[in-house]
Amino acid sequence: MMATIMCSTTIVLLLLSLAITETQGQQEYVNNKQLDCENQYNTTYGNVCNSVSSCQSYLTFKSSSPNYNTPSSISYLLNATPSLIAESNNITDVDLIPTDNMVVVPVNCSCSGNLYQHNATYTLKVLGETYFTIANNTYEALTTCQALQAQNPAGERNLTVGLQLHVPLRCACPTKKQLDAGFKYLLTYLVSEGESISSIADIFGVDEQSILDANEISSTSVIFFFTPILVPLKHEPPTKIQTAVSPTESPPPPPTTTTPAGNGGSGSSTKWVVVGVTVGVALSLLVILLVFFLCFYRRRRTPAAAAEAKPFSASATSEETKKLSHATPTTESFSLSYEGIRYAIESLTVYKFEDLQKATGFFGEDNRIKGSVYRASFKGDAAAVKVLKGDVSAEINILKRINHTNIIRLSGFCVHKGDTYLVYEFAENDSLDDWLHAEKKYQNSRTLSWMHRVQIAHDVADALNYLHNYTNPPHVHKNLKSGNILLDGNFRAKVSDFGLARAVEDQGFQLTRHVVGTQGYMPPEYIENGVITPKMDVFAFGVVILELLSGREATGGDKNGSGEQMLSAYVSQVLEGDNVRDKLRGFMDPTLRDEYPLDLAYSMAEIAKHCVARDLNSRPNISEVFTTLSKIQSSTLDWDPSDELERSRSYSQVSDSR
Repeated sequence: MMATIMCSTTIVLLLLSLAITETQGQQEYVNNKQLDCENQYNTTYGNVCNSVSSCQSYLTFKSSSPNYNTPSSISYLLNATPSLIAESNNITDVDLIPTDNMVVVPVNCSCSGNLYQHNATYTLKVLGETYFTIANNTYEALTTCQALQAQNPAGERNLTVGLQLHVPLRCACPTKKQLDAGFKYLLTYLVSEGESISSIADIFGVDEQSILDANEISSTSVIFFFTPILVPLKHEPPTKIQTAVSPTESPPPPPTTTTPAGNGGSGSSTKWVVVGVTVGVALSLLVILLVFFLCFYRRRRTPAAAAEAKPFSASATSEETKKLSHATPTTESFSLSYEGIRYAIESLTVYKFEDLQKATGFFGEDNRIKGSVYRASFKGDAAAVKVLKGDVSAEINILKRINHTNIIRLSGFCVHKGDTYLVYEFAENDSLDDWLHAEKKYQNSRTLSWMHRVQIAHDVADALNYLHNYTNPPHVHKNLKSGNILLDGNFRAKVSDFGLARAVEDQGFQLTRHVVGTQGYMPPEYIENGVITPKMDVFAFGVVILELLSGREATGGDKNGSGEQMLSAYVSQVLEGDNVRDKLRGFMDPTLRDEYPLDLAYSMAEIAKHCVARDLNSRPNISEVFTTLSKIQSSTLDWDPSDELERSRSYSQVSDSR
């Protein structure tokens, strides 16, 4: 009897051991549960560490956003290396990638807390982002809302613009069984609509069973499009992945109750992807209803056809703006074109003029910030209201499309009697120009520290890098200057005033006969020939760096009034010839009182010198400038002011002894 029991126990333990080995040998398919953010599932947290602690792995990324359509921009998002992405896809690191093309991203996959993942960081760009949208829209299902919630302290309701999140990207390392079978890598593949295990196996030249085993699914299991699966590879992935179906721009289906893997299917060896039929039908019906409504609504407006072409009237209240055709015709000209208004109201708040009057104290002098900009308060929230004349729809449309923490955010507008009132986020610390040049106003009672100046330069470079490389098409600000760089309560820079901004297709250039700008910031090619390129902003940014270093104005001499000279020309005199160290000290803003690292100041001055080169081809790209400033910022954080003071004293003693 005892022998029978022992034998039975041994068999059970052996079976359990085999079962555990089998489970640990593979990874469980996420099975569409990544869309159900309200519930927690083990599969949504990541792949379980079941072999080596780290390995070379591959992700696939199918960007539907123009912000991530080059190896450089994708690497920024996924914390990968641009050159490796370019090499893996047989392109250069600045090539534009067509929308929905599958991109291979080599990463290092490591075990963290018993889960395999590749770590990235993401800074919230706009109000309204959630763990769901970040996981599924921004990162294209390479992470999940459940994993983001588990690895970040902020709750769903505490996500604010500027908050930095830890992003665990799904990856895995081959098991011993897979290594013995000759598989060297695991690739995280995003299933496209209409694909099957069979078609995916054909893409990568592997057998179906290896994919089934890697994801713990069977030949009758259902797989869902827009879910990640693991594909074992014996060789590096192909440089161009051609999906088995035509690309689709359909968004992921909403969270639904899904059929568990292995509980459905036709019994066929082909495992077709389940498309959100119900969602598709619902969307189709919505589109049909919308088209019917628009046609009916437009037909109802036909009797007032004459009013359609006439300008919008008087004060644009939110209700009136929603009903554009009901506005009373008037002969007054409008600051926004009709198309501009129709486009703007899609996402911006439309304010009543009366509300703006109350918020600004009836545009009283006490609330005037500068020029036509007024401080406002809406239910306790501070804002800035700018009054403009002329057609400003271009500026509104640009600010609607770009979102960056270092670019001033436009929240709404109002149109009243020919003027447009733009409502922006409020920058508590005014402009950089006020801090560097308005001594009379502040009587030298405040100054920017070295750390603040480096941070401001870094912020502005980050904003320009976004405009030049992460918007589609690229944009040129055209009017960058210290007066258009605002500072928030933490002295973080916000680039403002996009009234002259211009889109530049394919990183090329444009010509204009209408040269407009601020003396001292405009590059020679623009003044002389009207040439507009991103290098125009690089030149202006070089001047801003020189202002940050010296405290001097772009067209001034020095603070002692020794004659007017362009800063862009003066910097060469400082950095060339003999006694550069002494000349640089004399160039630096005296309000810093030698409380800055001279070596880093020299590095920044060198950057500025290259930025303001007369030949635009000799200027660096803003991405290069941003990278260098990132290193300077990192070094500044390690800098100890007391060390610099001691070095300064030692240097003075050596000089005196001579």
